[in-house]
Amino acid sequence: MTADELAGLLGIAPRTVRELAGRGLVVKAGRGRYDVAASLSGYCAHLREQAAGRAGDAQAGLTNERARQAREAADNLALRNATLRGEMVAAKDVAAEWSGILRRLRSRILAVPSRVNQRLPFLKPHDVAEVDAELREALTELGHDGASA
Repeated sequence: MTADELAGLLGIAPRTVRELAGRGLVVKAGRGRYDVAASLSGYCAHLREQAAGRAGDAQAGLTNERARQAREAADNLALRNATLRGEMVAAKDVAAEWSGILRRLRSRILAVPSRVNQRLPFLKPHDVAEVDAELREALTELGHDGASA
């Protein structure tokens, strides 16, 4: 059988038949002729190896890369869908929200000594200063805990 005939039978280009023959996957039977049975057997074995991911040639690398790309595309689609459903939010949005919450909390805590002094006018300035110092120390410790994490 000629390269063109074998290519038609296998559904590949005649050039691919010649490349496969050079790699020993298709068997030549003479000048420009190929052994059909041996060539089919060799080509099918090659396809099985590729499908199993055991082919050691560049084609196997391409097959693996395509599979990796397909997995990445599926992961990206899953992430996008989860975001659209409101199941996921961007980390920067979460950080911005928590930053605002913590700023408001800090402001409220720092205002406690002044509010306590207004509600409890019998407290001495020293007492209010002690409450202020304790609250500031607690905020400072919390700030240091966050910096080491």
